[in-house]
Amino acid sequence: MSIITTLTRMWLTRSCQPFRFTNQPAARLDYAGCRNLGLYVHIPFCRSLCNFCPYCKTLYNETLCNDYMEALLEEIRLVSQQSDGPKQVSSLYFGGGTPALALPHLPRIIEALREHFQITEGIGLELHPADVTVPVLQALRQAGVDKISIGVQSFQPKFQQLLGRQPVKAASIAQTLAAVPFATVSMDFIFALPGQTLADLQADVETAFQCGANHIAIYPFIDFTFTKSKLSAMPKKQKHRLLDDITNYLLARGCTRNSIWTFASQPNAAYSSMTRDNFLGFGCSATTLLPEQFKINTFSVPEYIRTIKEGRLPTSLTLRFTERQRMIYYLFWTAYSTKVPAADFETFFGVPLRKMYGAELQLAKWLGFATEQNGVYSLTLKGAFYYHYYENFYTLAYIDKMWGLMREQAWPEKLEL
Repeated sequence: MSIITTLTRMWLTRSCQPFRFTNQPAARLDYAGCRNLGLYVHIPFCRSLCNFCPYCKTLYNETLCNDYMEALLEEIRLVSQQSDGPKQVSSLYFGGGTPALALPHLPRIIEALREHFQITEGIGLELHPADVTVPVLQALRQAGVDKISIGVQSFQPKFQQLLGRQPVKAASIAQTLAAVPFATVSMDFIFALPGQTLADLQADVETAFQCGANHIAIYPFIDFTFTKSKLSAMPKKQKHRLLDDITNYLLARGCTRNSIWTFASQPNAAYSSMTRDNFLGFGCSATTLLPEQFKINTFSVPEYIRTIKEGRLPTSLTLRFTERQRMIYYLFWTAYSTKVPAADFETFFGVPLRKMYGAELQLAKWLGFATEQNGVYSLTLKGAFYYHYYENFYTLAYIDKMWGLMREQAWPEKLEL
């Protein structure tokens, strides 16, 4: 796997230089000139720890949560005080963990961010099914949240049991969502689980729509080395067929595909915290992407709190991009939306896309991975699957290695990928 990602990186960056992360404490974040800037806030607390989940998380403790949220407010202040005035941003997303466990603090966090940022495309928040109750949803709406993503994973007991989760009561969720409406109600599902069939996925997405969802996310199961999951990965051909079949099913149903894994049943329903040209991340493990650098905060909750109390930003590792590295990062995550507008690339980098990657674009069209119309390159079904297939290599070769290290060391000296 590392050979595939290494050779691809060398080819596309025209260099043998790896992605080199170093421990460079950040005194400030210069984001004033960033376009299409988004915001992300990480809340790491969970009632219990799912063994398949790779994200930065820890068991909920009220005192620790209170200290963490105070530190989060201070990090927002430290970053935002460097701006001359309110900065326009596209969106704000809360992930975790289980953000609803910090519900009493969320209005203050949102208010603090709104003092420094003008949010134009709404506020989204991830929810555990257990938190889909009328009081919680009403509190979220009052705080300004208008998009929610519910981590269902599956409505079927056999898969919930496989994942070590409690059964999800669809009728209760439907009743609650009817009482407290949101602009976007997304539901997350895992596909490529052992024994999973198209009929299983169809049953899950139909139940989601009946519950009031207008957006569906179908994420592949990935076997991270540092998780305790004992589930086996689905074979490539079976996974390819399953992804194509559920995609065709949803498209025939009238849904719009707005990313590799997501589908909307209504025109304005959207939920994605990744497809931003640049973003600022707050909280432990949160990442910040700027035109020339990528930063990631420490994964350690105690170290995060301590560093903030000392008046320092909690940056653990920093990558300084070469121009080609930044282009590849941009194209990889733009392609996640299934469309790459050449004009947007040229606006961001000041150079035509074809000049930099004309041969690769021609090859992608020749292989049937993409089509091109009016300067917009769109992934085909075949291209979307191979994006997923390569993304699996990327995840295991890069993200798995990075997150595995940062779980063990709060402040690693360096990392080369």
